[in-house]
Amino acid sequence: MAGVMAVVGGKRLAGSARAARTGGNAMTAASAPAGSRSHRGDTGAKTSAAATFALVFGVAALFSVLTAILAWLGLVLGIIGVILGIVGLKMASRPGVTGRGVSIGGLVLSILAVLIGLGLAAGITTFVNNENAVDRLQTQVDKLRDKLD
Repeated sequence: MAGVMAVVGGKRLAGSARAARTGGNAMTAASAPAGSRSHRGDTGAKTSAAATFALVFGVAALFSVLTAILAWLGLVLGIIGVILGIVGLKMASRPGVTGRGVSIGGLVLSILAVLIGLGLAAGITTFVNNENAVDRLQTQVDKLRDKLD
């Protein structure tokens, strides 16, 4: 709907049809009380997409690594999250682009996921390559099978 002009008290007010119906008393963003939802302080700054994706990949990587079964996937997602976090930090330094905190959060979560993933990989590799540990595990499995039979 196109805007209409309303005349109130000798002043011409541009606004919506609602402003014309209410006698020009429609609340504009500039006249809204502080903290209201109609005025968000839009400065034109946008959050970096790389920062947002870094946070998403960091959360997904950490979740995947903590399941232990998907640790390899978490490791890959974590590496991608670290790269996106660094790109997001560089983009956040540009004028008109925000997201430095989001990028740092994604970077921290991604680094944590990578470290946990590498720790799990090292632990599993060490365990599998240790013959005594594998023999002990096989003995425990055999005992459990005997109890179930």
